[in-house]
Amino acid sequence: MFAFALTFAFACFGLGLLICLWRVIFAPTLPDRILGLDTMVVNVIALIVLYGMARNTGLYFEAAMLFAMTGFVSSVAYAKFILRGDIIE
Repeated sequence: MFAFALTFAFACFGLGLLICLWRVIFAPTLPDRILGLDTMVVNVIALIVLYGMARNTGLYFEAAMLFAMTGFVSSVAYAKFILRGDIIE
């Protein structure tokens, strides 16, 4: 039953990742693309955690945490670049 739940979760988050990729490519405005990229980061984090659960190791949880911090900082930096045209003042 656990294997079925993991397979279903992988399929759902993979589909969500593809839908976000579609949104990044065909978004009407730039803020929509930024939100699509941020949502893709969340989906990739979920896939990394699910893979760690499937492999029964804690190494992937630490990798997901590092990816989450990097994704957050990159989203904030990209949004600041769009607002002000400069990241470092």
